[in-house]
Amino acid sequence: MKIALGPVQYYWSRIAMMQFYESMTDTPVDIVYLGETVCSRRHELRLPDWLDIAHMLADAGKDVVLSTQVLLESGQDLATMRKIVANDGFMVEANDMGAVHCLNGKPFVAGPYLNVYSSPTLDLLAGQGAGRWVMPLEMGREGLTQLQAERPQDMQTEVFVYGRMPLAYSARCFTARHRNIPKDNCQYVCMDHPDGLLLETREGQPFLVLNGIQTQSALVYNLVNELDTMCALGVDVLRISPQSQHTGDIVQLFRQVLDRQLSGDHAFEQMLPLMPAGSCNGYWYGRPGLEQMVA
Repeated sequence: MKIALGPVQYYWSRIAMMQFYESMTDTPVDIVYLGETVCSRRHELRLPDWLDIAHMLADAGKDVVLSTQVLLESGQDLATMRKIVANDGFMVEANDMGAVHCLNGKPFVAGPYLNVYSSPTLDLLAGQGAGRWVMPLEMGREGLTQLQAERPQDMQTEVFVYGRMPLAYSARCFTARHRNIPKDNCQYVCMDHPDGLLLETREGQPFLVLNGIQTQSALVYNLVNELDTMCALGVDVLRISPQSQHTGDIVQLFRQVLDRQLSGDHAFEQMLPLMPAGSCNGYWYGRPGLEQMVA
């Protein structure tokens, strides 16, 4: 199995983003997804900057995929998406059906936000050019088993195995609302929260994370203990979502488990101090997502 690094979901400074991707050139990551998928107001990097990073990573031997924005809200968002799908140098991850339509049959990755839950949907996307699909985060082991048995020939499967889970998108910016400022004058407050803004219950329990227009799980989805099962199911790619600290260490631990240098249990224990919050894996077992189940 290959290891993929998903697109950065948070708003980091230009310098921090450049340094992050430079550091990833020396990690055992096979595939890197690039681009702003959450909010077009995050303007530290523009498409030419993403393409520069893409070429740097490609020169380092990484497969690069350009990701499109999930929720398009303006004509400018649409124009940017069209520029991404029109590029001739890199594969595209389509995160809405508009991008699939604009790709017009070109090979692409069907992102997790296309909500592929059935084999007819997977067949439809394969007919439109999808060569790899990313399993929706809410899908569990049983659903994946069924789709793996029915997936089209030569279709690769990618599974989100680590990171805070993006649960929902809205036209409203929750981080700006937390500061009592309008979205159109948000002052880019997302940059103050490099791993999102934690929302707790009245009892002080972690509940959700606010990340601009995106709502995430407060806990970190971690399936490092399930890699043997995924291998048996024929999963091709494991996706790790970047965090502001220790992403390289997380990648190394997943690689060691895949190479049989470390057990999943030992890797999980070593990850605990590297994670921004506690872990969960409930969706994998068909349970509420915030639960932590034992195989």
